[in-house]
Amino acid sequence: MSKRRGRSFAQLATAAVTAAACFAAAAHGQESYPSRLITVVAPITAGTAIDILARLYADKLAKRFGQQVVVANRPGAGGLIGAQTVASSAPDGYTVLFANSGHAILGTLNKNLPFDPVADFAGVALVGEAPAIVVVPPSLGVSSLQEFVALAKSKPGEINYGSAGIGTSTHLAGAYFALKAGIDIVHVPYTVSATIIADLLGGRIQASFVPMAFVLPLLQDGRLKALAVAAKEPIAEPIAIATAQSQGIDYTRPGTACWRRGKRRSPSSTRSARRSPRLAKTPSCRRKSASRGSSRATSLARHSTPISVTKWCASPRC
Repeated sequence: MSKRRGRSFAQLATAAVTAAACFAAAAHGQESYPSRLITVVAPITAGTAIDILARLYADKLAKRFGQQVVVANRPGAGGLIGAQTVASSAPDGYTVLFANSGHAILGTLNKNLPFDPVADFAGVALVGEAPAIVVVPPSLGVSSLQEFVALAKSKPGEINYGSAGIGTSTHLAGAYFALKAGIDIVHVPYTVSATIIADLLGGRIQASFVPMAFVLPLLQDGRLKALAVAAKEPIAEPIAIATAQSQGIDYTRPGTACWRRGKRRSPSSTRSARRSPRLAKTPSCRRKSASRGSSRATSLARHSTPISVTKWCASPRC
């Protein structure tokens, strides 16, 4: 395996939604890409932010490419199972990975991987930014981020937060928040993401650090409360959420990226890179992405290039 880039703990804590894709050219350019069905692998359970965005983009890509694009969920091991599925497939661009930025750190969290999640994948395009939000049930009795931090400090080791599993972006989001806030909270990993919501509502865990799309209906009807968003700008719609920075906690999280299998740029990855910003700029895509708490990078065509994604992963942002 290629030598991996070192990353500090803060650099590993990334909650944005990343699309990793293995769009590769057909052999010797004899086949026009795409000429058959494309499978998008989502390395997490259905109903999560990644799954929602993957299906949104799969639908748009199918219409633009004129080929069927299907989403296959391959959850488990913090995204490793889905990444392994794509890494083991033929590098022909017909099996792609739509993952959060945890993909880039699989090699740091897992020893002896049969593939290098950074060196063996090349960037295609940034897809969207879905920053983590700090979510608690109203029964916890806090109405602001400062009150939550004060409660956690008064009860070290007694506040539990749920994630989609060890090493996932939601795990690292909570761990990074605890580090920045100077609190001791307990990580509770789940194998089924929907159980996080059930346990939040049931009081078995007291917090979670997830993309807004995952809990939006519960925020809108008041069953859950959003205390802050890990971004430099607040969320205005579909609900208002203040930044953690505005409340005294230096807690921000970077954007998203799209990858293809292999080290070299190919005609198909270039075509896909051109398609992504076009899709992101369509009114329906931008409206649906924004309504699910995913924005910013999707509207900027300059982000949606293979080289920008590669640089993004190699930079201190990741």
